[in-house]
Amino acid sequence: MPSVRTSDGVALHYDEAGSGPPILLIPGWSQTAAQFGAQLEGLQDRYRLIALDHRGHGESEKPEHGYRIARLAKDVRDVLEALDLDEVTLLGHSMGCSVIWSYLDTFGPERVSRLVLVDQMPCIMANPVWAEEERLAAGPILDHESLYPTINGLASQGGAEVTRQFVGGMFTDAYDRARVDWAIEQNLKLPRRHAATLLYNHATQDWRDVIRRIELPTLVIGGRKSLIDWRSQVWIQSVIAGSKLEIFEEDEGGNHFMFMENPTKFNRLVAEFVG
Repeated sequence: MPSVRTSDGVALHYDEAGSGPPILLIPGWSQTAAQFGAQLEGLQDRYRLIALDHRGHGESEKPEHGYRIARLAKDVRDVLEALDLDEVTLLGHSMGCSVIWSYLDTFGPERVSRLVLVDQMPCIMANPVWAEEERLAAGPILDHESLYPTINGLASQGGAEVTRQFVGGMFTDAYDRARVDWAIEQNLKLPRRHAATLLYNHATQDWRDVIRRIELPTLVIGGRKSLIDWRSQVWIQSVIAGSKLEIFEEDEGGNHFMFMENPTKFNRLVAEFVG
């Protein structure tokens, strides 16, 4: 299996297909490169597609360290350098967007030409002093009362069941339940104690200042029925000058994994955007 070794010695697996302008596909929390299979199949006629397994995820090595957004962003940098990728479109799903924002915050836009940001809110944790308008724009799903029970539940012996309940709700009712079960099994390739560590770090970030400073061409994609409030995607698009927005409706597979549920539309949008 193809892999890149990071600056701190971790082998990261990736899947690759096609040739042409490069697109690096960055999965979300606990997700895998394999879940981008329909993109590798459907877009390989015009692009070089590299789908990454984060450290600990999928087929990558599972070290005892580095489960932080900043380290995952450095891993992305290591991959771009090792594969000598330039003028890359970074496509991030869910936490993958946070990894992109951390990359831009640390390294700037070097080696990057475009962004596709798929269904990630700017803030996972709610601040109790926020007015309703600010809360909707930030899109939080946790607060100070729910964060630790969630993290501790993941890290417990029941962590697999917590995952099944959490991820199982991220698909529309119309999607094949066998495919949902497969996605959950992909999630469980990340040891739950590492999943808990990473989710804690992921949940305690506020990316709004970074998002406001993005100047790269950007496509923002959300789902009307996603746990990520679609209004947070509207806010992201509103503060990135010249960016584009697409919200998948429920009957279009418009939940958190619209790229799996409706790859035909998703791939078309990406191709039209990247050119």
